[in-house]
Amino acid sequence: MTVRFGGKVAVDEASLVAEPGRITGLIGANGAGKTTLFNVVTGLLAPDAGEVVLDGRDLTRLPPYKRARLGLARTFQRLELLGTMTVRENIAVAAETRRGWARDGVRPARVVDAVLDRIGLRDIADVRADTLPTGIARLVELARALATKPEVLLLDEPASGQTEQETEKFGSMLQVLAGEGMTVVLVEHDVPLVMAICDVVHVLDFGRIIAVGTPEEIRHDANVIAAYLGSPEQRDGEPSGAARHSRCL
Repeated sequence: MTVRFGGKVAVDEASLVAEPGRITGLIGANGAGKTTLFNVVTGLLAPDAGEVVLDGRDLTRLPPYKRARLGLARTFQRLELLGTMTVRENIAVAAETRRGWARDGVRPARVVDAVLDRIGLRDIADVRADTLPTGIARLVELARALATKPEVLLLDEPASGQTEQETEKFGSMLQVLAGEGMTVVLVEHDVPLVMAICDVVHVLDFGRIIAVGTPEEIRHDANVIAAYLGSPEQRDGEPSGAARHSRCL
């Protein structure tokens, strides 16, 4: 995948494969191209080169709503909840939309109830979304994505604003979803979370994938250390790369 904004190359021939039943992590400093890559995958942005393929089908020219119907769902780096609606109503919007294409006879109300229980939002179902703390609002956004019953779930910094306890619970939730066969792709600055739950991690640096491997392999990869942890001399001074934005590897 290659994406250019004028003379700037935001994503530079970056390839990523995400498999069912696994959590695929994507890490990198601010501006590395992570959200741009997500926008290409979900159809919000057209690539200058490359293609998006789901189960052998080329999605590159399809609009976002058609990709959603084929099983893609995402959350956003910046919260995109419907603030004046309740938690239940936010989830219902997705469930009602799904009914328009799914035609499987499942009532939206049943989908909403199931998601509320699964994510643990039943007690705040009738609370307005714009009154929620950020960590809980992130769960609502996840619940809304799940109401479309996706095959592929793309999460853009979902742990942002969560407490340590909320993050731990959230990570466990994603592991359960992957264990049920869902494809989960996680963009996250909370590197310990990524290392704890991901099966494979991709590292972006200035738009290029510089490393792919298990969390243990990434933790000891020389390119990642050079790009994000810096040399011992740098660590005595100003940290480099993701060390300015993330918790330590």
